[in-house]
Amino acid sequence: MRADHRFPPACPARPLRPSPARVRRCLAEAVMALAGKRGRLIAHSEQPWASATFTGSRHSLDLAFDGAGDVAVAEQFIAVLPDHEFAIPGQIVADATITSVSQTSLPVPRLTLTAEVLLLDDV
Repeated sequence: MRADHRFPPACPARPLRPSPARVRRCLAEAVMALAGKRGRLIAHSEQPWASATFTGSRHSLDLAFDGAGDVAVAEQFIAVLPDHEFAIPGQIVADATITSVSQTSLPVPRLTLTAEVLLLDDV
């Protein structure tokens, strides 16, 4: 029996929604890549988020940068984060901001920061 190739096989119009764990991992990897993989991710929390028309999650990522070179990278990260175009599967980055920065000089230069990222489900 020959297969009928006149009609394409049924497939979803969009890929399946990625799991929350995958979204979380992809976001952390994307943020660390933007930071030049020089900082350390010391905390990552998330909360569900919804408006009248959108659903998603708000993420808080704490990063630490140790040493003069890494602090310079952190300062660049702070400058570019709000306008960076992230590619997170199944998500749209609606907002990305730095909400806190702390810097010390001794015994070694250290900068810690908190980045807040609002992800919307791309459905």
